[in-house]
Amino acid sequence: MTFSATYLEELQQIIAGIDRDAIERAVELLAQKRAAGGRLFVLGVGGSAGNASHAVNDFRKLASFEAYAPTDNVSELTARTNDEGWPTVFEGWLRTSRLKSDDALLVLSVGGGDAERNVSPNLVSAVDYAQSVGAPIVAIVGRDGGYAGRKADVTILVPVVNPSHVTPHSEEFQGIAWHLMVSHPRLKAAATKWESVR
Repeated sequence: MTFSATYLEELQQIIAGIDRDAIERAVELLAQKRAAGGRLFVLGVGGSAGNASHAVNDFRKLASFEAYAPTDNVSELTARTNDEGWPTVFEGWLRTSRLKSDDALLVLSVGGGDAERNVSPNLVSAVDYAQSVGAPIVAIVGRDGGYAGRKADVTILVPVVNPSHVTPHSEEFQGIAWHLMVSHPRLKAAATKWESVR
């Protein structure tokens, strides 16, 4: 079997094994927050930061959900990193945004953060801060979910079918999950362009 065939087979296994109920719970939580006038803050590091930016676009444009990603503002991100340190960069951003219980946090991460091993400590601090103000958390994560996966109100765990492909599979399925969410009847508010062109 070729590498391409094997890789695509792995994706089929993930689709078969992903928790559909968790996705539905996440959609319901986000729909309730949007209906209450809350905002959505999407956090990610590395490839997941790119996904966060794309997700913000989709939640805003397709789901009419006021959404933001702190990594979209490189000036503030790097100023906070330089002046205050990487571990608190997202927490500081959320404090300035006055995160509250009406809002929600969406964490996109491969490992979910691990303070002890100094992996994505900024996600750990952000999750702690969100919990301290009562903002619910949805996490789309891989491996064992890490800190975000353990602490989230709803965790969508991407099943590990090949330990050598945890990162690409996790980041791919972040996209599948949020695209499903903004296409879901409970959240979808606008037609996508190509589906509306006749």
